[in-house]
Amino acid sequence: MKRIRFLSVSLCVLALFALSAVMGACAKDEKKGLSVAELKTRGSFVLGLDDSFPPLGFRDEDNEIVGYDIDLAQEVCKRLGVKLVCQPIDWAAKEQELNTGKIDCIWNGFTMTDERKAAMAFTKAYLNNAQVLVVRVDSGINSLADMKGKVIGIQAGSSAEEAVEGAPSFRNSVKQIVAFKENITALNDLGIKNIDAVVMDQVVANYSIIQTGKPFVVLSEGLANEEYGVAFRKEDTELRDTVQRLLEEMQADGTVTAISTKWFGTDLSVIGK
Repeated sequence: MKRIRFLSVSLCVLALFALSAVMGACAKDEKKGLSVAELKTRGSFVLGLDDSFPPLGFRDEDNEIVGYDIDLAQEVCKRLGVKLVCQPIDWAAKEQELNTGKIDCIWNGFTMTDERKAAMAFTKAYLNNAQVLVVRVDSGINSLADMKGKVIGIQAGSSAEEAVEGAPSFRNSVKQIVAFKENITALNDLGIKNIDAVVMDQVVANYSIIQTGKPFVVLSEGLANEEYGVAFRKEDTELRDTVQRLLEEMQADGTVTAISTKWFGTDLSVIGK
């Protein structure tokens, strides 16, 4: 009886060791990350984006996804020898889309914050930005102080939302905050006077006003200065570093300048600067 019990205990211990070894191996594999070699073997690079975020990533009149970030990514993929796949995602669930492996990166005017840097692996900044307020020309609103008792619109899950929460005096002065899935919808509501202002990215706001010709203006007083980066899973540092190196090569050989001039009329890139 004792031998049987001893044998049973021994088998249980061995089973636990085996299970631990398997779990350890799995954990090691999970931390390994997606290598550049594996990406090339697969032949595609999946970019997650909000496809209504002009001029960084949006759909044109032919329903094709285009934009500044898309052109940069297309060139990176060309130099990697892989196909770019643009995958529209729910921006409010972008981190989940990345961590579950549905996309390889978030590249769409993605603001780098301390919280995001702790959770993801970012490239260095490639474009500067600021969170600003867009108002109607005839609104009589000229400063943040004029927003007291007013209603603002904001994209859910965006850095604009974080900028508002990070400015408590401003946040407490407004009457209401209305969340929208997209900035375009928020701007439409601004146009029909359902809201008094939209807090959004300066780069996107300026482009939208120029392209649409709507009677909007960006307040000179902003909420927060920001930097855009490309985000990868925490363990995908090799892929992140490769993309960073290629972006710097593209800046040095004039490719980035040409792309920036195409979309902004000048070189706004901060790559390598």
